[in-house]
Amino acid sequence: MTGHTTARQRLTAELLDALRTDGGVRVVTGEPGCGRSTFLDHAARLFRAGPVRHVRADRAHELDDALRTATASGPLLLCVDDADLWDAPSRAALARAAARIRETGVRTTLLLTVAGHRPPPPELSDLPVLRLGPLTPAEAAPLIRERADSEVAPAVREELITEAEGNPALLLALVRRLSPARLSGRRALPRPLVDGEVLADVAGDRLPGDPGGLLLTTAAAARATGEEDADADLVLRACRAATDTPLPDLLTRSEGRLRFRSALMARAVYALAAPEHRRAAHLALAEAAREPEDILPLLHRSWAVPDPALAASLASAATDPASTTPPALRRTALVRAAELTPDGAERARRHLAAAEQTLLAGGVADALRLLDQARGPSAPTWVRGGAELLRGAVLLADGPVEDARESFLLAADLLPPTAAARATLGAADAAWSAGDPASCLSALAPTRTPPTLPLAQACVRVPQEPAAPDEHPRRGGAARVGATAPRPEGVAPVGDVSRDHRDGLRAVLLARFDLAAAPLRRVVENGLHGTDPDRLLRSAAAALMLGDVTSARRAGARALAAARTHSSAALEPRALEYLAYAELRAGRHQLARTHAEEGLRTAERTGQRNTAAHHHAVLALAASIEGEADLVTEHAEAALRTARRHGLAQAETLAHWAAARADLGAGRPREAAQRLGPLVRPGPRRGHFAVWMLAVPCFVEAAASAGRPQLAAAVVEDFTLWAACGADPQAPSQLLRCRALLAAPDTADELYLRALDRHDDTTGDFERARTELLYGKWLRRRRRLREARTRLEEARLGFERCGAPLWAQQAAAELRAGGAAPTAAPAASSGAGDLARLTPQQLRIARYVAEGATNREVALSLSVSTRTVDYHLRNVFATLGLRSRVELVRLVEQEEKTGARL
Repeated sequence: MTGHTTARQRLTAELLDALRTDGGVRVVTGEPGCGRSTFLDHAARLFRAGPVRHVRADRAHELDDALRTATASGPLLLCVDDADLWDAPSRAALARAAARIRETGVRTTLLLTVAGHRPPPPELSDLPVLRLGPLTPAEAAPLIRERADSEVAPAVREELITEAEGNPALLLALVRRLSPARLSGRRALPRPLVDGEVLADVAGDRLPGDPGGLLLTTAAAARATGEEDADADLVLRACRAATDTPLPDLLTRSEGRLRFRSALMARAVYALAAPEHRRAAHLALAEAAREPEDILPLLHRSWAVPDPALAASLASAATDPASTTPPALRRTALVRAAELTPDGAERARRHLAAAEQTLLAGGVADALRLLDQARGPSAPTWVRGGAELLRGAVLLADGPVEDARESFLLAADLLPPTAAARATLGAADAAWSAGDPASCLSALAPTRTPPTLPLAQACVRVPQEPAAPDEHPRRGGAARVGATAPRPEGVAPVGDVSRDHRDGLRAVLLARFDLAAAPLRRVVENGLHGTDPDRLLRSAAAALMLGDVTSARRAGARALAAARTHSSAALEPRALEYLAYAELRAGRHQLARTHAEEGLRTAERTGQRNTAAHHHAVLALAASIEGEADLVTEHAEAALRTARRHGLAQAETLAHWAAARADLGAGRPREAAQRLGPLVRPGPRRGHFAVWMLAVPCFVEAAASAGRPQLAAAVVEDFTLWAACGADPQAPSQLLRCRALLAAPDTADELYLRALDRHDDTTGDFERARTELLYGKWLRRRRRLREARTRLEEARLGFERCGAPLWAQQAAAELRAGGAAPTAAPAASSGAGDLARLTPQQLRIARYVAEGATNREVALSLSVSTRTVDYHLRNVFATLGLRSRVELVRLVEQEEKTGARL
């Protein structure tokens, strides 16, 4: 069974379950090829409550009889396919039947499908709608495997999924088109991969006439910008149409924009138009533009009249540093300029510039294809070096980091000295991610860095005219230290900032924190005084190395805002990663979780699997605090899948740490110690050199609780060095707690008290509550019950404040073991006590469901699987004693009215 099939069946089962208490009627819609008819088939097979009847337009008169039968005998499922194609009287009968089901509660479920690329029939427009969305990559991959007659190379599979944009019918048409040699990667794929023939196979028979050219002109305008809609005024001027011109059914207008109801139909309209008609549409758009020398009119003119003379103008407009043009449009212009350029060297340079903009826009796979065209035999040496430099940055975000290091080192050999310095910094970044400190130090060696140039000379983008040998794409980067400094991606511009970054990082690697502070502080301050997202990311990383979480959060937030302002989609997941780690360091794990959930979505959308792995690791760490074992497992396994494939030692260590902390929170110290031991103790399996020490407090607690404190003595001495460097605000209090766990009874008391005093100097309830819990356990074992109760109650309240219910249960169990019941929480207003019994993740899911989201939509919002949402929702219903989503909605609404907060 394919992923597509199982996903659709899960969605169908959810819908059938919801319809039992939600009116019983749903209109299923979506673009051509999305699988509406298949969805009905799934519903018919899954419906077990009673009979299923498929109703055709010529049998509409049977609807009343069917409803009477259902009233008398039991539940019934009515399925109506392509209801929009019924005649008006039959649709009216269908609407009356739907109204009766919704108003009277007849035990009947009615599912009807309508096309999503046209307006819904007026008779059915008021009915609730379920729009079938695109397949996810995880759903599309097994569909390819099932339908392909031969092996499919991973790169080919990914391109098929990207080009199909989640449309099942288009995906299958592409698979049918390709020969076994092309599917396996032995032969190059045809270009374009999705052409008119493929689109005609999927949607050609659904295309209406276009006498005024409005459809084609809208499609041409959207193609140029890469957006889903187009400027309505521009399109109407190009078509010489009045502003009140009626729109074809395929189009809709909102806030001055024209948009196709179906993205697939927009592609089909353009691809299936005659070439002369496409050229005419582009020429009309160019002539209708207000500013004919802007990038968009130039681009339209280049498609209308493919004149090589336009190439220089396009490249100039696309590389203008003063322009606010988004990277995606710059990329389109540079690719078109390269296509019009006869000179091989100049064409390679423009492909390289296009690859840079593609990467900024979040197109990893497309950037790699453009880089292949930028390093051909006709390309100058510096262009090939620039291509390897950018390839290293791409692989650092989405590929084996050892391969990224080799690309950076090759770039350093090909590039002149100024540019080679950036390449060696990139090689150090890749070695850091791989957990290879020797290679990292080698790349950071001062002898490899050329004399410093003024920043204005060193930071040169791909130029618009023939370049000097040391001009090439600029990329930014930063380094992560510990579990909270995000992984470096890209390379920093040469200059004082990158020299400080290099010197500070090298000092950290050599454990010379006294030498690291000054240069890293300069990196922090320099970044925060500007708006460049790359510098802000380096600033955040340096702040985290210094333990300055306030500056790290500020720099991360500003980097995120700058990335969004500059439309740099590739930088958003990195900025969110910095924010997530900074919040973890500050003890705000719920905020870290929020940033990581958004970061995971953006990383997956932009094809940055390595970045996604680190977001999964953050989510696993946050879930280990909240005590949600299933989420810890899900996110840790996701992080480990990518980490093992791409050599991400840091993400791998973080994922294992999260799993061990979940064991500890669940009262399984022996399992936690066994999992953490190889990571923190000396030996070949020790975790990433910048992360393992952060897991030491967990290991010491696990080893001591499991009755094997002797295993932890050596690592505590190592942890002493880390606590002394000042890079982790929590480390001094954690060190005292570790020493207390291993100390003799006559000294442990004082060490626990000193640890609690040090906690007063830092934020975050979780670590302080852990110390209170361990101290309370220690006091109880020595029969100092009154003192123990005070500490354990403080621990319980602290865990509750930070949303760690499983840890709070540990404290409550210790209180009961000491002969005291936990102090009851203040009574809540009516209904508030119910939702207060849910875990933080259950509360999130309850809120989304109460707003009307399906399980699939909740899963996408929270970056988890539908299976996880199913599991939590069942627990929500069981905990609250509810039987349906309707009851959940009522409970949430009641709490909102009484002021209770989710």
